[in-house]
Amino acid sequence: MARGFGGIVVEDDPILVVDDEPKIREICRVYLEREGFPVIEAADGEEAVVKAGDYHPQLIVLDLMLPGIDGWEVCRRVRQTSETPIIMLTARVTEVDRIVGLELGADDYVPKPFSPRELVARVKAVLRRTRTPRIPDAHAERAGLLTYGDLAVDRDARRVMVGSTEIQLTPKEFDLLWFMARSPGKAFPREKLLECVWKYEYLGDARTVDSHIKSLRDKLGPVGKQHIRTVWGIGYRFVVENHENI
Repeated sequence: MARGFGGIVVEDDPILVVDDEPKIREICRVYLEREGFPVIEAADGEEAVVKAGDYHPQLIVLDLMLPGIDGWEVCRRVRQTSETPIIMLTARVTEVDRIVGLELGADDYVPKPFSPRELVARVKAVLRRTRTPRIPDAHAERAGLLTYGDLAVDRDARRVMVGSTEIQLTPKEFDLLWFMARSPGKAFPREKLLECVWKYEYLGDARTVDSHIKSLRDKLGPVGKQHIRTVWGIGYRFVVENHENI
């Protein structure tokens, strides 16, 4: 059975809460279940990786300081096979920790001690960003697909193709590519990209944008270097030859 909130449809896939403290897992489970989210739990990194593969959760709430493999390694392993949104939940709040987590593919970062209500709000916000409506509008097929030569970006399927090869991007890498590609020729300052792609949920550092751009270029190969250009002293521009920005 599916449920809806905030204009999107949420399937019964569970939310995976990963923390070695039973009390933290219980608090997360109680507040998430109040909002209609089914919850499964994991107490360490190895269990988290196994359950992420077995249950295909719609989102993972992931503590960093775990026995066995830590949360960074869990995030790295999950990202090898899945775009499941990840919210990191941890007492480590340094800028370096946040940047490392986001570079590994995390979608948000909540420091401990935390408000359970804020965590639920962030879960909903991340799901709104990373999921698409079940019933698209009448123009979705045309508006949701961008093609530039060998590069195709499908917003509704959240797929990126270079020629006949599908490119695996993290949710945030996809959001960044879509945002820039839909306005070819326009120069975006790093601060604008943080505001529009990461939105209010993450008060980030401009280096986060740089690391995601580097990852996009690497994954897209020559196509990425062709289309994603640096505007020195400002930020980045998605370039399409013979395209005049209006």
